Amino acid sequence: MKYEINCEFLLDCFKTLVHVPSPVSYYDEINPIMETYGREFGVKTETDRKHTVYYVLEGEDNSKTVMIGAHLDTLGLMVRHIDEKGHLWTRPLGGINFSSIEGETVTVHTREGKKYTGLFACKSHSAHVFDDCTTLERNENTMYVLLDKPVSTAGEVRSLGIENGDIISIDPHFEYTEDGYIKSRFIDNKACVASVFGALEYLKNHNMKPKYRTLLAFPHYEEINHGGAYVPEEVEEFLAVDIAVLGPENTGSEQKVSICCKDAFGPYDRAMTTRVIEQAKKVQSDYAVDVYYRYGTDAGAALRAGNNLCTAAVGMGCYCSHGRERTHIKGIENTAELILAYMLNLS
Repeated sequence: MKYEINCEFLLDCFKTLVHVPSPVSYYDEINPIMETYGREFGVKTETDRKHTVYYVLEGEDNSKTVMIGAHLDTLGLMVRHIDEKGHLWTRPLGGINFSSIEGETVTVHTREGKKYTGLFACKSHSAHVFDDCTTLERNENTMYVLLDKPVSTAGEVRSLGIENGDIISIDPHFEYTEDGYIKSRFIDNKACVASVFGALEYLKNHNMKPKYRTLLAFPHYEEINHGGAYVPEEVEEFLAVDIAVLGPENTGSEQKVSICCKDAFGPYDRAMTTRVIEQAKKVQSDYAVDVYYRYGTDAGAALRAGNNLCTAAVGMGCYCSHGRERTHIKGIENTAELILAYMLNLS
């Protein structure tokens, strides 16, 4: 049994989502987009107090509720200090690799809704000037934002409406190649959201329901480890959809969907994981089964918070996590196919 997932739709969803900024805690722009998609899919949309978006799908059997989660938040920055020269010094939102964002375009989002672009630069920014240009460690104390405005004092910056605590998003730098490779920041986790959308579109187009009542959850705080900590009481199973890491001991690839048996927190539910593996076989997905070292998902956050759940985790393989990443459209397709198999509870 092989499902035909619409890859053009997957790519279109990813391109739309990845260009909407959503650093940790900044849900202002992405949540309205999610509500628009919800209307297009014809599903009921809800939010909780943490601004998590839920799509509520009635099932063939509503005696059981399951949840699929794919986080919306990405890495980003927050203004911590405006110095006397008008430079913005920052704190990271999530585990940023500062070396990977040197020279990137960033956007400051003020609480009044204003936006200002800038350059993320190292204080030893030029080999023609600084002896330590190539050796200085790149971190929050050596890098700052140069605004694309003619400002040279803290007062001039504040006159723009910029203050400490403002959110800074990073340009995704999206590219799609003729061979199906996707290079972009924030594949983690916008590609996973796109894969959920791909499964949902299949259900809509074929007038199908999931086997059980299903919540599709899109949290905002995964990158700081508490996005999925709250789970509605009625949920019995939680399938986390997040990128799969690739390393010398892993069997996954960018073109596969990986099923994670254990991460840094611990093992996922054995019976549920076994069922997901069997579902991958059933739909002839190109899949891998792996164990990860420095990695975690919202399902782990849910267990640590004390929720009474079975959990499993899946996602497409991805190079260069927390930098400018790379995956393949086939990996997103295989992930969407496995999500669909899980929603239909194939056995």
